[in-house]
Amino acid sequence: MWMYDLAREQSPTLDHLRTFCELSRDAGYNALGLYLEHRFAYASTPWAHGRGSVTAEMVTVIQDEFPDLQIVPFVNLLGHFEGLLYTENGRKYAEENFKGMQACPSKPALMELANALIDDVIAVFRSEIIHIGGDETMQLGKCPVCAERVRKYEETPGVDGKAKLYGEHFGVLSERVRAAGRRPAVWGDMFFDHPTALENIHKDTVIFDWQYFKGPSESSRVFREAGYDVVYCPTLQTYNASWLHLPQSEANTVAHIKAAAADNVLGMCLTTWECGLFGNYETLLPAIKTTGNWMVSPATMPTEEPASDDRTTYRDATGFQRGYLAASERHEEWARLMGSELQNAGGIFTYTGIRSSLKCRLLLYSNPFLLWRHHGEALSGEVGTRALEILDHAISVAPDVAYRGVSEFVRSAIEFARYAESAHLLYAAGIPGQAAAALMPCRQVFENLAKIAKSNHLRIGGSLADIERCVIAQRHVEMVIRRIKDYGDGALGYLPSFETITHPKFVPHDQANWWLINDWANE
Repeated sequence: MWMYDLAREQSPTLDHLRTFCELSRDAGYNALGLYLEHRFAYASTPWAHGRGSVTAEMVTVIQDEFPDLQIVPFVNLLGHFEGLLYTENGRKYAEENFKGMQACPSKPALMELANALIDDVIAVFRSEIIHIGGDETMQLGKCPVCAERVRKYEETPGVDGKAKLYGEHFGVLSERVRAAGRRPAVWGDMFFDHPTALENIHKDTVIFDWQYFKGPSESSRVFREAGYDVVYCPTLQTYNASWLHLPQSEANTVAHIKAAAADNVLGMCLTTWECGLFGNYETLLPAIKTTGNWMVSPATMPTEEPASDDRTTYRDATGFQRGYLAASERHEEWARLMGSELQNAGGIFTYTGIRSSLKCRLLLYSNPFLLWRHHGEALSGEVGTRALEILDHAISVAPDVAYRGVSEFVRSAIEFARYAESAHLLYAAGIPGQAAAALMPCRQVFENLAKIAKSNHLRIGGSLADIERCVIAQRHVEMVIRRIKDYGDGALGYLPSFETITHPKFVPHDQANWWLINDWANE
C-alpha cells in the first residue's frame, strides 16, 4: 500500500484519483490509502466539507473501476483533528482552546462524532482495514476534566493515567470497527510513551509502525511479541525538503522492505506527507512506483549500499534515480539535481528531520520576511549562489511544467531573501526610497508563484491554500513598502528595526514592541 495525504490541502478530482489508482495497480500495490482527516465529505459533518474534499461518490466510482485495489480510509479520531477543531462547529471538541490539534477524549460529544465518522467510512469504503488514527496525541490530559481522570487513574500504583485515557478511547472505537466486521488499525507511536495502553487494544488491531530515520525492527518488536500484526511505514521525505530528499528516502524505504521480509510482518505502507507548501504529487509518482516495484520484487532493489539514514550523507539515490530514468533522461537528471545535489548547497537545504524551514518561513506564517530574518545572509551568500546554480540547471532540464514549477518555487524563495537583504542594507543606511524600490520585484515573485500554485492545483489537485498564501505574501510586501516610505526616514523619532517594520504586528510608536515581549499577548 501507499498512502496519499489528502489532509495537507490536496483537492483531487475523480480523474486525479484514477491516476493514483492506475499507478498503484501498475506498480504492484494491492491497496491505496487515503489519509483523510477533514478532506472527506463525511455524511455526519456537512459543516466541515472544505472546497475540493473527496466525496463518497468519488470513492464509490474508483472502487467500482479498480476492484482489485483496496481503497483504505485513514481517519483521525483524536490527534490530527485540527481540520474540524478550527471550524465554528468543531471548536467545541478541542482539548485546549485554539491550541494544538487534539480533540478531547473526555467529551461525550466527541465519542458520538467519532462513532458517526467510523460509520460514515464503513458505509462507503469496502476495505478490510479501517484506520482510525491515534498518532501524535501529545495533549493528553491537558484539559481539566482529562487531567482529573489521569489523576484518579494514577491513584492506583503503577498505572499510567495517560495510557489509560488513550487506551480506553481507542479501545472503544476499535471495537466499533470490529463489530462492523472490519479490522481496525492504529498508528504505533503513542504506545512507545504509553505501552500499557495496549491493554485496551484488541489483538485483532493492526499497528502501523512509522520510522522515518531508522529501520522498524526494534521499534515494532513490542507489538510483534505482544501478538499484533504490524505494517511497516517508511516515507518519501518531502515534508522536510524543498522537494524530496532522495537518498534518505531511498535508504528508509530499502531498510523497511528488507525488515518486512525478515520480520514476516503483515505488510508495508509507503507514506507521502505534506504536499502543501508547493509540494507536487505529480513529481513523486516515479518514486512511488519504484517503491511499489521493490515491495513486490525486492531483488530489483539496488545491489549497492544506498545512502544511509545518517543526516550528513548526501550520496546519490541510485535506485530512485533509475525510477526517474524510466520516464526519461531529463526526469532522472532533474531528480538528481533537486533530490540529491541541492542538499550539497548546505544551509537551509541540508537534510534534517524537521519541516522545511524554507517552505514554512516563506509562506506558512503569513510573513515571508521570516525567511530573510533566519536565512537572508546565507541565501545572499555562498549557500544561495550554490543553490541557484543547481536550480538553474534543474529548470533547464525540467521535463514539464510540474517539475519546472517545483524548481522555480525554490529559486523564487532565494530571490525573495536576496531582495529583502538588499532592502535591509539600504534601509539601515538611511536610504528608504531605494530600500522600498529594492522590494518592488517581490510583488512579481509572488504573482509568479501564485500561477505555479494554480497550475499545481489544476494538474494534480494541489493546494488551494498555496494560491492564497502567495496573495497574502504579496499584500504583506506591499504593506512593508508603504511602511518603509512612511517611517524609514525616522518620522517616528526612531528607526524601527527591519525585523520590526516587516512584521505583521508592527505598530507605529510602539517602540518597545510590546506585542513581542509580552508573550501572553500572542495566545
